[in-house]
Amino acid sequence: MATTVTQKGQVTIPKPIRDHLGIKPGSKVEFRRAADGSIVFERADGQKSSSRFADLVGSAGPGLSTDEIMAMTRGE
Repeated sequence: MATTVTQKGQVTIPKPIRDHLGIKPGSKVEFRRAADGSIVFERADGQKSSSRFADLVGSAGPGLSTDEIMAMTRGE
């Protein structure tokens, strides 16, 4: 996945990467050099990757229909 560096040295992190890492506005990220010389990009808070489903754990509550729960998992 490629992105373009601006004149200020900034890049936009592609949405699939932000979603995979659980990066939201205000999140801290870290770049580090791995032993093999490659660059690793990760969350700076040490949290593991989250998913949109992890954010919903415990939020459905009792009394919701299957359709309502499915709409929540789709972000509707």
